[in-house]
Amino acid sequence: MLGLGADLLWADMNRLLAFLFHQGVLDEQFLQLQQLQDHTSPNFVSEVVNIYFHESEKLLTNLRSLLMEREFSDYKKMEIHLNQFIGSSSSIGAKRVTSICIAFRAASEQDNRAGCLRALEMLEHEYCYLKNKLHELFQIEQQRALAAGVRYPVQHQ
Repeated sequence: MLGLGADLLWADMNRLLAFLFHQGVLDEQFLQLQQLQDHTSPNFVSEVVNIYFHESEKLLTNLRSLLMEREFSDYKKMEIHLNQFIGSSSSIGAKRVTSICIAFRAASEQDNRAGCLRALEMLEHEYCYLKNKLHELFQIEQQRALAAGVRYPVQHQ
């Protein structure tokens, strides 16, 4: 029975991944990241993605703080944060987040504060969606591993 539960959870994982690819949330870079995971590092993808989430939270806070300044004019500083966000998002395969960051950067390059505020709102929404879906994926993956008899080391954050 353990194998059947693991097989069903594996199918759930694959359906969720297919859905995220179909929606354009993820791209092939996420698959390449998954290929780096093996029995010697069974939590590799979730560890990398959790680092991404941690750093992204800081970037989002910095972007929002910059835009909320009454006398905001430091578009170059914002572009630096956006370039970091683009790089880290593309490295994990977060396709839609990357696309929104690129549009955000374009608004910033035009010194378009209203466009930047709209882009920030879209970015925060898309980032939350990505985070929720990847957490869901990792929970299914952990359940599948437990059902299959694999034991993951405990992660401390």
